[in-house]
Amino acid sequence: MPPSLPPPSKKRKVQESKKVKEIQHLEQVLTDAISSNTSLNPLADLVDLASKASDPQDCSKAIYALYRVFVLLFGQRKLEVDGGEAAAAVKTWIRDQMNRYVNVVGALLRHEEKVLRTSALQILFSLQKHLSSSISAPSKPQFHVSHFKKIVSFLLLAPPEHSAPLDPDVLQEFHEKWFSENDDIRWFFLREAATLLNTHADDNELPANLLPSSSALRPFPLNRPSSIPDDDSDEEEKPAGGDEDDDDWRKFFDDEPAAKDAKTPAVSARLHNMTIHQSLHSLSSHRAVFTRAWLTLLPRLTVRDDPETSRALAVRALNVMHRGVLPHLTRAVLVMDWIAACVDYGGSPGLLALNALFVLMKEYNLDYPFFYTRLYAFLDRDVLHLKHRARFFRMTELFLSSTDPTGVIHQAPCAAVAQRPPAAIVMVIPFTYNILKRHPKLMPMIHRTDHDGAEQDPFLTGEPDPQLTHALASSLWELATHREHYHAGVSTLAKIFSEAFTKPSYAMEDFLDHTYGTLFETEVKRRIKKEPALAIELGKNLDGLFPVVQEDRPPLEGGIVQDLWVFA
Repeated sequence: MPPSLPPPSKKRKVQESKKVKEIQHLEQVLTDAISSNTSLNPLADLVDLASKASDPQDCSKAIYALYRVFVLLFGQRKLEVDGGEAAAAVKTWIRDQMNRYVNVVGALLRHEEKVLRTSALQILFSLQKHLSSSISAPSKPQFHVSHFKKIVSFLLLAPPEHSAPLDPDVLQEFHEKWFSENDDIRWFFLREAATLLNTHADDNELPANLLPSSSALRPFPLNRPSSIPDDDSDEEEKPAGGDEDDDDWRKFFDDEPAAKDAKTPAVSARLHNMTIHQSLHSLSSHRAVFTRAWLTLLPRLTVRDDPETSRALAVRALNVMHRGVLPHLTRAVLVMDWIAACVDYGGSPGLLALNALFVLMKEYNLDYPFFYTRLYAFLDRDVLHLKHRARFFRMTELFLSSTDPTGVIHQAPCAAVAQRPPAAIVMVIPFTYNILKRHPKLMPMIHRTDHDGAEQDPFLTGEPDPQLTHALASSLWELATHREHYHAGVSTLAKIFSEAFTKPSYAMEDFLDHTYGTLFETEVKRRIKKEPALAIELGKNLDGLFPVVQEDRPPLEGGIVQDLWVFA
């Protein structure tokens, strides 16, 4: 029987073997040249091989061979030796080859092969460590900023020659292995990210790539930096901010010196006067770069002529806003305007924005008088049919946990309960019970008898301002209609309002996830205590139970049951 697969191509194997041997040969030649201080011209040939390699295996071997060669060059300090014009020309040429190699590795972050993407990221950060060591003295570690700027550009910007977006696994690995673990990486990354946001306003991929990393900021004690500058002798040892921050942007984030703590390094300098070494050990400085990055990022989340993308980016930012962003900002109220604008999106973004506004009001003393008006706008019949209705009621339960003196908004979800499906009523009834129990001033709404239905109800359903709806003069007559609901669970819940309010508040988590599917599954699994009647015994008096047989039609054999199934 002939094989199902075609025979292997010997020619291709020979070509691949030749490329691998060529890479190995060039690496060996360069290794010998570095140790004997001879010509490094084969370095350009090896970079060319790496840039033109189409096979992932050949490309991987080439970039790792180049990595080992450049590590040897850094160890021999070939980029730092002074020796006149000839030595300067050699150093310039090596730097050019280094830049070509870094660009090749950076482009591999968008390669379709996952192994190449992971290898490229690891090589870039390993080069960062070796480059930083090559410019550092034993007692004065430094951070190689120019190389790190390239890494940030590769991670955030969309190169014109690569149309493929950056795969999320690259950002996830960067976040887990470097951003979350090294304070210097995080500090420099946030600083450079804010700079890129200002200088690349037309790059729509930048905000989406930045969002997964921009929400992480660890409090003290800070982690150990991968490499930190120590004194003011290096060119990078300046007041933090660099050349692009000559306007001393950190003055805006300066706070009064905090009380001394035994676990927190004491830094007496103002933020805009700190050296990089001081900034990396200062929580205030980390908060400053974090705040600057977010204040620069938020306006960029609105993409012109693309409302769907803007909405999706807003949801991603708002998902981490209340826990991952607001507690770490120098001034949380600085993001109030953007959050308030997100309420206009409606749906999930609007609800998340209301949650962030509520956090600002409760924990940061924000004065936002239109909060309950904006919340009231969400309370229409459509909200009970959307996929995010459970999230809405979770948040609304939180929003109404504080006492509202007017009480006009609390009965709004019940104003049109009669039109709601059973799955939604299972949520609305315990939700309304909790509101009435928490706010006893609303109890007259279930005892009022001066009007009985919708025709006499003074509640203005079309009024957008909850203060003007006359809700307190209304009643919850809709709840009474559900005492005779066809669904047993709904009718049982509705009867709770006719009893004394001695029952503790309902745990809303027990009701929020109910759907038609869960209601049906509950009924199917319910144990039947008494079997229903499936047959009856025929008696003499069948009038009213079966129709009378027509006299003009002759009777059929088989009795009355067979006669009933005969149609004229």
